[in-house]
Amino acid sequence: MNEETLRGLGPSVFRLLEDGMDDARAAPDLRETGVVRAVSRGIARVGGLSGVIDQELIRFHDGLVGLAVDLAEAGIGVALLGDHTKLEAGQPAWRTGRAIEVPVGHALLGRIVDGIGRPIDQKGEIRAEAHWPVERAAAPIIARAPVARPLHTGIKAIDAAIPVGRGQRQLILGDRQIGKTSIAVDTLLNQRGSGVIGVYCAIGQRAAGVARVIATLRRGGMLDQCVIVVAGPEDAPGLQFIAPYAATSIAEFFMAQGRDVVIVHDDLTRHARTWRELSLLLRRPPGREAYPGDIFFVHARLLERATRLREDHGGGSLTALPIVETQAQNLSAYIPTNLISITDGQIYLSPELFHKGQLPAIDIGKSVSRVGGRAQLPAWRSIAGDLRLFYAQFEEFEAFARFGTQLDTSTRQALERGRRVREMLRQDEHAPLAASSQIGLLLATIRGWLDEVPVASLAAVEAAIVERIAHALPELCRRIEDGQPLTDDDHACLQTVVVESVRTLPPRARAESS
Repeated sequence: MNEETLRGLGPSVFRLLEDGMDDARAAPDLRETGVVRAVSRGIARVGGLSGVIDQELIRFHDGLVGLAVDLAEAGIGVALLGDHTKLEAGQPAWRTGRAIEVPVGHALLGRIVDGIGRPIDQKGEIRAEAHWPVERAAAPIIARAPVARPLHTGIKAIDAAIPVGRGQRQLILGDRQIGKTSIAVDTLLNQRGSGVIGVYCAIGQRAAGVARVIATLRRGGMLDQCVIVVAGPEDAPGLQFIAPYAATSIAEFFMAQGRDVVIVHDDLTRHARTWRELSLLLRRPPGREAYPGDIFFVHARLLERATRLREDHGGGSLTALPIVETQAQNLSAYIPTNLISITDGQIYLSPELFHKGQLPAIDIGKSVSRVGGRAQLPAWRSIAGDLRLFYAQFEEFEAFARFGTQLDTSTRQALERGRRVREMLRQDEHAPLAASSQIGLLLATIRGWLDEVPVASLAAVEAAIVERIAHALPELCRRIEDGQPLTDDDHACLQTVVVESVRTLPPRARAESS
């Protein structure tokens, strides 16, 4: 292109060329950089980052990241979210200017991820629909609806006497190795086909225990409806600390879509110990049992995110089932009392019942649901109150009878019926029952329709009753699930089914009854 041609194009061309050159000039990359001053297990002290904010993500050499959890003049304390052996004093650290986020979306269903949403199941990358902050404010009061819809666990003792509602925070506590995780897993299994999404968060659990949970969910056909978040004991303490918050953000995504979600935190005792470890490494002043002063706030801001939303805010719900371990049945220890005061009720598992073979080892007297009958089907409400009262009286009579006192006829009858109620509350692991079957079984026991059946034969009778109710009374089962109350005709139909089931006892059970 010659000079005359350029002159003919006019000054506009030169102006465009000059603007393009301005855009092509390199802009300075301004990043606030600090220096690692000290490194210990899971913690780094960083100096020079004067503008850092609380809970900000800090990036280190070789892709390692951490969370700013302690802001001090001498330097910030960073909880590392990876292997601390990769970090040395003198290496650089950079601010990211953003909070830590976790991928969320339907692609996480059926997947196993670590404490910040990275896949660990060798199934490839996760195509997230969005990234949500791990720390999110709980829903305001104006957006919350009353907890009134039941979340059926499939466990007779819970659904009858300690009902759980969608949006509730129900604590599961007891000594180690007596079935706390089994109750939570059974609750997840019972949601198959109900549309409820499950999130299981393992905090500091051994790999073998987590593998058993995953295998159980897979066998029960519930794994594709769940998200598994795992922060094992070999992971960094910072990763174990942040895992339940990340799992809650994943669950909140589905709640925001109008879905019902249940999340299991297994367990918050280890979570509290992890935060105590980090706080002691950060030289924070210890309080009761060496826990830091903010341990209550750590769990409160996590569990307060569980709620049921109003219809104009999506109508979804998030039910939290936190698990806590007690020592020698000490319910008044620091962490259990904190969580009891935060949650809406507790399911207490007794070692004494466990050693007697009463499984699940749920102590109905020490367990409570502050939502109560509002989270029960009408058919349940008609018998639940009688069950709790009758069972409490039975335990008093049984304790009194140990003295060898001569008892009257009514007391002996109450004892015999109470033993049958207690036997009927037994339930095999990973075998949840439908609400209609549970109601039929417990109604038959409380009303005395099974008084003539030996206690040893109740298991066989139970199986027969469950099968007959499902096949002979499908319309009644549907109406119970739809929330309709039991009528006198329904009671008569159930009684007929129970009597016919007793008549069809197996030969061995019939011989025992005679």
